[in-house]
Amino acid sequence: MEILNHENMHQRIVEELILEAKERVWIATANLKDMHIKARRGYKPILDEFDRMARDRGVSFRIIHADKMSKSFQNTLNEYSLLKKCLEIQICPRSHWKLVIVDGKSAYFGSANFTGAGLGVKNINRRNLELGALITDKASILQLESWFDSFWIGENCIKCERRKYCPDPIA
Repeated sequence: MEILNHENMHQRIVEELILEAKERVWIATANLKDMHIKARRGYKPILDEFDRMARDRGVSFRIIHADKMSKSFQNTLNEYSLLKKCLEIQICPRSHWKLVIVDGKSAYFGSANFTGAGLGVKNINRRNLELGALITDKASILQLESWFDSFWIGENCIKCERRKYCPDPIA
């Protein structure tokens, strides 16, 4: 296990983990915003790279988030027709997880949302102060995948007492 903070989180989680995915990326976050990453000249939406990953390597994506995605995220997503087919999104107002699982081999969990201030390239002096852990332990990753999958198929939704307030019940 490697403990991370806001100073090294973007590099380790986004650049070295997510962007190197070979098969699948599962993300759980409370906030889903149009996060940007470094480009040759300036910055670009991470969805641009997700689209390339889906096209070139067949990577699929699942995202669980707690609130409506930002308008800028939705607008950017609409620019990528292939990605829209490879990116599954579910909303649950009770989800407060901050989790990334890549290819069933590595996982991050901690405090950072999938936002510029959390995992993005926002200036170090403007970024949120975050903590988290990067793990490669197979047993722990299997447990995280099992919880994510149970959530994904709606096991929590069935017994949720806040279901009537949910904008899009899973089950």
